[in-house]
Amino acid sequence: MTEKAGAGAEAAPAADGLDHAPVLDLDPILDDRGTRIIVCCGAGGVGKTTTAAALGVRAAERGRRVVVLTIDPARRLAQSMGIDSLDNTPRKVDGIKGSDGGELHAMMLDMKRTFDEIVEAHADPERARAILENPFYQSLSAGFAGTQEYMAMEKLGQLRARDEWDLIIVDTPPSRSALDFLDAPKRLGSFLDGKFIKLLMAPAKVGGRAGMKFLNVGMSMMTGTLGKLLGGQFLKDVQTFVAAMDTMFGGFRARADATYRLLQAPGTAFLVVATPERDALREAAYFVERLAAEDMPLAGLVLNRVHGSGASRLSAERARAAAENLDEGRIVDQGGGKARLGGSPATNAAHEPEPEPNDLATAAAPHPVPEAAPTAEPAQETSAQETDALDVDVRHLTAGLLRLHAERMRVLAREQRTRDRFTALHPEVAVAEVAALPDDVHDLAGLRVIGDRLTAGRTPLA
Repeated sequence: MTEKAGAGAEAAPAADGLDHAPVLDLDPILDDRGTRIIVCCGAGGVGKTTTAAALGVRAAERGRRVVVLTIDPARRLAQSMGIDSLDNTPRKVDGIKGSDGGELHAMMLDMKRTFDEIVEAHADPERARAILENPFYQSLSAGFAGTQEYMAMEKLGQLRARDEWDLIIVDTPPSRSALDFLDAPKRLGSFLDGKFIKLLMAPAKVGGRAGMKFLNVGMSMMTGTLGKLLGGQFLKDVQTFVAAMDTMFGGFRARADATYRLLQAPGTAFLVVATPERDALREAAYFVERLAAEDMPLAGLVLNRVHGSGASRLSAERARAAAENLDEGRIVDQGGGKARLGGSPATNAAHEPEPEPNDLATAAAPHPVPEAAPTAEPAQETSAQETDALDVDVRHLTAGLLRLHAERMRVLAREQRTRDRFTALHPEVAVAEVAALPDDVHDLAGLRVIGDRLTAGRTPLA
């Protein structure tokens, strides 16, 4: 696993925490023509769709012919790419810059339509019509547990077989568990090989009244309960479906196995996407371990929405103390000495050392308001009351900013602890940090910004 994790990585300088992990360098992976599939996986809500789309834009603008397959019901990918809607057919994205023939196509998985296409491709017209019109099939294709994940695997296999694109980027389904994408083919195979399905297939093979008699005997222990819960018509629909699908079951398993091997091939790269939160990184750790167990090529971890600060020298404790001092009209820490809120600048300068540069605590000390220049109109001069009110406003504003900074530093500390725990468990996994954006991504320009941050190393922006 260490060798796979280092495919697009370079050693990071020795330091504490996350800096012990290698840095994930994504541009070499995107530029490598041997990389044919990138799978973005992880827990729900961590930014897999945005990551997949940003990588697609960046790869296309670096000369690759890319198709992005998303399984995102929110349709944010279509909106960000300027497409009115996505469907089961890849659509070209306009506005891609760059040369060398790079193109970007995008599509959103239509689970039922993909299932229908499989039936139409692997059954004669009469049998296909019987399957498509079967009520049990319609329920199965629209919402059976694991069907979406299996159909994502099917569509990936179809796209790869067409050989029309030299890079396929997959945004895995927003499942409850990030492992569902890998488990789906095995689960469907277990369903097709299960005793219930085999029991329903037997009468179809016997045929006629004898077959129905066999069904009644074989299901004598369960028909009473199932008949009351589901109804006799449901059981009949299931039997008819199984009879029509009998010849296709082997094809489902064979294609699932082929796609699974494709995911293990050297031309595939898995990116585990997470945010610096405990639950998301715990799910990421499970996935890293699962990929290693299944011998699948892990490129690294994309850590999304990482917060940073340009004033990290000012600790949360000092910022909170300075804010409290301002609110209470007390002295404020200022580098190596203290500055009173009252008193003349000359007195303060005589007793206080020069403050450290770039120390935000210095900003907490109010500065004397310069006297207004004398004018011919005394009524226009700033009164002492107005000056005092201005001082109070400045102090309150500064105190508020200091509290915001203290909260930001608290968030940074929590994120760092969470990242350090992941790194301690998986020090071999290369990591790319993506600094948080102030707004949501809704166009190609935003996706380019994400692409830049994906490949910028590990220096989060404020």
